[in-house]
Amino acid sequence: MKIGLFFGSFNPIHIGHLAIANYLLEFGNLDKIWLIVSPHNPLKKEETLLDENERYKMVELALNSDLQILPSDIEFKLPKPSYTIDTLKFIDQENPDYDLRLIIGSDNLESFNQWKNYDTILRDYKLIVYPRAGFGLGKYNNHPNVKLIDAPQMDISSSFIRESIKNDKNVRYFLPCNVYDYILKNHFYEK
Repeated sequence: MKIGLFFGSFNPIHIGHLAIANYLLEFGNLDKIWLIVSPHNPLKKEETLLDENERYKMVELALNSDLQILPSDIEFKLPKPSYTIDTLKFIDQENPDYDLRLIIGSDNLESFNQWKNYDTILRDYKLIVYPRAGFGLGKYNNHPNVKLIDAPQMDISSSFIRESIKNDKNVRYFLPCNVYDYILKNHFYEK
């Protein structure tokens, strides 16, 4: 079974994440996609990060019991900060029959060499890369384990949504309705 692993802070999850996951599931030759909520990305500042359980709850709400795109809190149980290589090895040990594919945006390739054991990831796992404006494959252009998928470019970011909510802007259609309602109800990302 080919499993696409889409890691992210999902702070909050938005329609861009969902559209990319849906596209990769349907056109990327995958059986399932796990949206893995990262408690804390070592390369990102933690100050604007909503509690991991709240972010996971929003992913659950967004997926609404989808049977092929699944929420995952696997990194909540692993040592922090979360390193992708450690999570990949853990999933491999627990599910040796799975063929794991790491899903990342082309913008992440720019700092990929800063990831812990990035060379091991490149050697042992296939990367499915979705396009982000202004970013290509760079030095990974001809790497046998790196494949750019011609997915639609989604120029929506969680930071844009957080900033918009903070500035009292209505961004209802950038998120699933139940996620937007949950954010408003709990006063997330407000001033």
